[in-house]
Amino acid sequence: YRIGRGDDAGNASTEFDVSKKTITPMGGFVRYGEINNDYIMLKGSVPGVKKRVVTLRKSMFVHTSRRSTEKVELKWIDTSSKFGHGAYQTPAEKKQFMGTLKKDLERSA
Repeated sequence: YRIGRGDDAGNASTEFDVSKKTITPMGGFVRYGEINNDYIMLKGSVPGVKKRVVTLRKSMFVHTSRRSTEKVELKWIDTSSKFGHGAYQTPAEKKQFMGTLKKDLERSA
């Protein structure tokens, strides 16, 4: 669905969601970590272990169904935490909602 660049600071932004955010969710992907390199976003799931090599090949026949021929328009990419109840897309959004916390005051002092 999407090919992204690793060095782009807004590689999870779309035409509809113009906020500057990276493709890595808050806290990183569970049992994987952060994405710092170029990436390919696929629809569905990829079975197997987390960091295995995935081989992409050209299809042997032409797909003609409506679902496979329609143009994909990606409107929004979820970058909330994938561990627990992730409600915030960016650290700035979380700080705006939570306000000033005790740990923020201790860091500034």
